[in-house]
Amino acid sequence: MDLKQLEQSINARDLATRRTSSSEIGLLIRQGNLTRIPLEEVNNHVHTTYSFSPYEPSAAAYAAWKAGLGIVGSIDHDSIGAAEEMLEAAQHIGIASTVGFELRTSFLDTPLGDRKLNNPDSIGIAYMCVHGVPKQHIPTVVEFLKPVQAIRNQRNEAQVEALQALVGKYGFDLDFTRDVLPLSRADKGGSVTERHILYAMANQSISMFGKGEKLVRFLEKDLGIILAGKVQQWLLEEDNPHYAYDLLGVYKSTFLPRFFIQPSKEECLDVHDVVAFANSIGAIAAYAYLGDVAESVTGDKKAEKFEDEFLEELLDLLVAIGFPAVTYMPPRNTKEQMLRLQKLARERNLMEISGVDINSSRQSMNCPELLEPTARHLVDAAWALVAHEKLASRNETLGLFHPDNPLSGLSLENKLKHYAALGREMDTHDPYSLIEQF
Repeated sequence: MDLKQLEQSINARDLATRRTSSSEIGLLIRQGNLTRIPLEEVNNHVHTTYSFSPYEPSAAAYAAWKAGLGIVGSIDHDSIGAAEEMLEAAQHIGIASTVGFELRTSFLDTPLGDRKLNNPDSIGIAYMCVHGVPKQHIPTVVEFLKPVQAIRNQRNEAQVEALQALVGKYGFDLDFTRDVLPLSRADKGGSVTERHILYAMANQSISMFGKGEKLVRFLEKDLGIILAGKVQQWLLEEDNPHYAYDLLGVYKSTFLPRFFIQPSKEECLDVHDVVAFANSIGAIAAYAYLGDVAESVTGDKKAEKFEDEFLEELLDLLVAIGFPAVTYMPPRNTKEQMLRLQKLARERNLMEISGVDINSSRQSMNCPELLEPTARHLVDAAWALVAHEKLASRNETLGLFHPDNPLSGLSLENKLKHYAALGREMDTHDPYSLIEQF
């Protein structure tokens, strides 16, 4: 099998057809037949097909290695289904890895329950990440998330019906079970998101109109969508490899607010309970800071105010709830926003974690912003996160925030430096041997 076939195989949906592809690529790397330019960049917030992404977990690990990254981490909405494959593939390929999950949580029973936090769609509902899940607790997380997935799918089905009511008159025939569910990994513990729904609509659009001028004319004339210049050009290019993802983006900005149904309290678990759960398994709960948006770097956020006006109050609340960390994405924020958040986090002894969410084929795995002076410490934090996860997978007291950690007498800054050094020295092909170095 040549490299091109291997690269196709590693992202095959059928697990049987790619059973050995990550190990075969790993062998080519070890033999020196595959090389790359290693960079200092890292990314521990890559979505996979277990929420929404063009990447199977093995393919995400390989794409990150190929991009020169030192660390790849899988984070999926309401799912940790990618974790086992991500860990195994990263070990074959020789890239450091970390796993976790992301979910909406309820702040409604907190002093900030009437505020818009980091969620453009909901008041009092916030996204948070749970990073660095020790390997032995992955099954625990699977069980924890099952009720959330079940309730979300009830809402997903209703959302598909709401969208179909809007677009049926244009020839669409969208069905949750037939058109949306097969796009997901729900049968393997994955979640179904609004992006799956819109991707199904994009696929039907292409089936009805093909790619190119006819579809663009339908969008503009029939649906009344004003296409930005570059987006219009992308959709006129019939050989555009990102076509369905670009069309999904158009539909997301146009239709999502019109069919979105607010999640129930049962779907959005109370933030206190989620943080307590994360702490109980030795994972690291992190509030995902968004910050006020003036101009969206990623193009999927309109200008809007979020946490900046009450950031100090929010961070004090996070500490009171038991959060050990905050997470943010340097490409999304201004230098002034990051410096303020960093100062306030240090004052409250909160770990800073970063990663750039990858969920489209058009996105790059790279994040050169991490190498700027205001963000370089986040690279060290990522290596500390990796060391935390591998060590806690062998001995839970070696988790960064475990009360019986032998380094608990050190400041958080010095503890992170120590763990980061361990992480950088780790044998990526045998990551759990790190316990011997400790």
